[in-house]
Amino acid sequence: MTGVRGVALRYAYNTNGLTSHRLDDALTLLADAGYDGVALTLDVAHHDPFAPDLPARTAALGRRLDGLGLASVVETGARFLLDPRRKHQPTLVSAEPADRARRAAFLRTCVDVAADLGSEAVSFWAGVPADGLDRTRCWGWLVDGVTDVVGYAAERGVTCAFEPEPGMLVEDCDGWRHLADAVPGLALALDTGHCIVSGRYEPADAVRAFAPHLGACAVEDMPRGRHEHRAPGEGDMDLPAVLGALAEVGYPRLVSVELSRDSHRADTLVPAALAALREAERWGRAAA
Repeated sequence: MTGVRGVALRYAYNTNGLTSHRLDDALTLLADAGYDGVALTLDVAHHDPFAPDLPARTAALGRRLDGLGLASVVETGARFLLDPRRKHQPTLVSAEPADRARRAAFLRTCVDVAADLGSEAVSFWAGVPADGLDRTRCWGWLVDGVTDVVGYAAERGVTCAFEPEPGMLVEDCDGWRHLADAVPGLALALDTGHCIVSGRYEPADAVRAFAPHLGACAVEDMPRGRHEHRAPGEGDMDLPAVLGALAEVGYPRLVSVELSRDSHRADTLVPAALAALREAERWGRAAA
């Protein structure tokens, strides 16, 4: 093959890298920079799902996204939204049933937001089992919780995309496959950077191997072996290879840029990241 042709990839930027911006200002910044969509992390400052009048606020947000020409995916990884004292807690593998139920209820709310916005997917993850918990029991809790959320999402016509996260109970693509065998209808949210931290797949290989199952995808640079989201050019990712693979398989959904540590420079990084990814995509297509 002398090159991959076809429709250009569609890029989004995650609002967890825009936490110093009001949501409307962030959306305007993305639209003006030329992004195709937004990865909306529901959080205390960005469309708080626990603030009053969520349905009305979501309807207004949907109109704003339509006006800006932005598609969306809904992300669920807010750090302290559910518990101001414990990062990313509670989870679907928390020891207490009430905690697991609270996470599942939050995920169902995120599904509602995604349905009302017409989002392409809702992305979520397992969580880290507490020290001393039996991992077999945690796996059962996870399967139960994911089954609940996927079933609810199916009723609302929303794609549930499960993201393997380094260090969590499901940390790589093989773990996702094991979970998907237990929960029919579960798509994969592939953060390609995670592939150079954990698992046996290189990022481009993961894209090709799991292409039929991709419900969401994220790209960023990352140092090999360290879970640190970095801007393009600041890590060890072969971005042309990854983006070339996504083009090769004809991936039609948003490709999200997740730079949660870089809100302080979003004004320059938002346009710079898009320019870098488009250039990497051109190289990747030419090399494929």
